[in-house]
Amino acid sequence: MPFHRFYCSPNLYTKEEKQAIAQAITKFYSRLPPFLVLVNFIDVDKDNFYVGGEPNDKYLRINVQHSANPVQTRAWVEAYEKALEPFTKGKGIGWELQMTNEDPLFWNANGMHVPPFLSEDYMKWKELNRPVEWGTAVELEEAGSKKDE
Repeated sequence: MPFHRFYCSPNLYTKEEKQAIAQAITKFYSRLPPFLVLVNFIDVDKDNFYVGGEPNDKYLRINVQHSANPVQTRAWVEAYEKALEPFTKGKGIGWELQMTNEDPLFWNANGMHVPPFLSEDYMKWKELNRPVEWGTAVELEEAGSKKDE
């Protein structure tokens, strides 16, 4: 959470630009442990990327999948666009962004259910920048039922 996929031509971004994009996105999600922010660049050759029925190597498709803390406002989406502006509008390319929100019930990290957002266990993950064991099954169940109250 979140998982960012950048579908683009192989030469649209340099290695340095890709790292700068990944860092800008990670910074944008400052309330998350950095290890939870995933960014993939998927190379799509010009003869496999069509926009309006024509090959295009100056177009970017961004797909963001959130597994927790769903995005619920246009303002948040606009702020994300602004954070990426140097790599989209500033690069003079066409682009499209799609964000989806997934059910966090079906999300694990290293085989563990992720602690409740901003809980003590969650903050431990953020501090260590990695998942660590937390709670027992009973504690997890109780945390879930308290959240429903």
